[in-house]
Amino acid sequence: MGDVLLVLAVFLACAVEATEALTIVLAVGVSRGWRSAVQGVIAGLVLLAVVVVALGPALTYVPLNALRLLVGGLLLVFGLGWLRKAILRASGLKSLHDEEAIYAREVVAARAAGRTGKLFVSDWYAFTLSFKGVVLEGLEVVFIVITFGANQGRIALAALGAALAVGLVTVAGFAVRGPLARVPENQLKFAVGVLLTSFGIFWGAEGAGAQWPGGDAALPVVIVVVLGTALGLTALVRRSGDRQSAPGSALRATS
Repeated sequence: MGDVLLVLAVFLACAVEATEALTIVLAVGVSRGWRSAVQGVIAGLVLLAVVVVALGPALTYVPLNALRLLVGGLLLVFGLGWLRKAILRASGLKSLHDEEAIYAREVVAARAAGRTGKLFVSDWYAFTLSFKGVVLEGLEVVFIVITFGANQGRIALAALGAALAVGLVTVAGFAVRGPLARVPENQLKFAVGVLLTSFGIFWGAEGAGAQWPGGDAALPVVIVVVLGTALGLTALVRRSGDRQSAPGSALRATS
């Protein structure tokens, strides 16, 4: 069960990041040509590979409890951040993430930018934009793979989940030749926020010396509790927003 949840969490998280990176690369490639855009992607992937080679083996020397406490804390920071935004979006207090709108903005900006060449790159703007998109989104993928994999001694398994997600998103994106607007990205971010927060609580507690009843079998229970809490907060925030936007609420608030 633990391995299945690990692969699922890595797959969903990496699918979200891959979708956002692909939107940028597609916009640049379609509007300015593919040569420099692909060069930027390759350069970004090389940098990410260097980061993995540098950080991956180093974490194996960290004591297991210290590693779980560190990883648990980091996952809580990331997970709660994702979950907070997902709750605000689900409750209507924050606009939904729209890949089509982002794609359109990137295309307009790319077409308006000038064209200059540097070194072996004929279009520096296309190169740097693709490079930044791959690196910024890819660093989160690397973080998820390394932390999940090193903590459980399953780096290969975590990398498999990431590779499946990136491969699936890439094939789908180039098949439709546009942003993956039909991907329920906001729902995925909600699910990823729940999973990252749950793993953070579970591993952080283990790293601090706590013993979960049933061992790894307690993880699904933690996920259910976190999910229930998040759904409850979403409903609470939505009702609060509805009351504030109701007719006459401003008058009652000032009376």
